[in-house]
Amino acid sequence: MTQSAHTYIKIFFALALMGIIVWYAYSKSADFLEGPTITIATPKNGITVSRSLVTVSGTAEHISYITLNGLQIFVTEEGLFSEQLLLSPGYNIITLEARDRFDREIRKSLELVYK
Repeated sequence: MTQSAHTYIKIFFALALMGIIVWYAYSKSADFLEGPTITIATPKNGITVSRSLVTVSGTAEHISYITLNGLQIFVTEEGLFSEQLLLSPGYNIITLEARDRFDREIRKSLELVYK
């Protein structure tokens, strides 16, 4: 091999190593960059329900702690949660709050009417 071929190989491996380092740094900092997220799948916001027992389900990502109306709930490794809740007659507000390991918070609310 010639001297220039060795130089190109060294440059290629240096760039590949730098790319791996950048990818690793991004993957480890994704939690910090994106922050906590909550997605409520059911029930839909603003609906009227005819049963007092509802199941609140959805996903939570990049969290270390989550509550439903102030009580801690748990999520699966995939970030799924599902909790049953009794509604009072009339207008109800359900609040989900989550915090990540950097103490950033997110809050989502559901408004339901139980008739």
